[in-house]
Amino acid sequence: MHDKEPRNPVKNGSSCPTLHLVCGKIASGKSTLAKRLAAQPNTVLLTEDELLSCLFPGEIKVLGDYIRCSDRLKNALGGHVVALFRSGISVVLDFPANTLCQRSWLRGLFETAGVAHKLHHLDLSDETCKERLRARNAAGLHQFATTDTEFDAITQHFLPPSAEEGFEIDRLTPDQA
Repeated sequence: MHDKEPRNPVKNGSSCPTLHLVCGKIASGKSTLAKRLAAQPNTVLLTEDELLSCLFPGEIKVLGDYIRCSDRLKNALGGHVVALFRSGISVVLDFPANTLCQRSWLRGLFETAGVAHKLHHLDLSDETCKERLRARNAAGLHQFATTDTEFDAITQHFLPPSAEEGFEIDRLTPDQA
């Protein structure tokens, strides 16, 4: 992000730009929710998995590869996302907001641009997510297939958002997700 000076939200018609964030374990429904949120007028969807698979084909094999590539992607995109807000466009980032570090980067975006935000937390059990993950893997439609073992390794880093972090949190339960 080039300009650290927060600005007042830009009016676009009757609404202000908003950053929509998604938080939830693998296969909790983050991408499905992100697509639904992006159907709003003047809203752009950016999907980390799609961008990573295009920019780093075959390079993401282990968690460390993901972290390295994701950090590079975030460094490249941050200023562009802020520019979208300043143009009056809302953004849905289908990037996981699953750790304090990930949420810190996301916070920097909406604070720099001075726009509203909403952190959508999909609160589903490991068992439900694993069932969905197996179905997703069997369908072969996702950019990355994740095993139960990988799910467990990644989920150990998951930290649900807390009110103390200061986000506007929309918690979604299994019947809402």
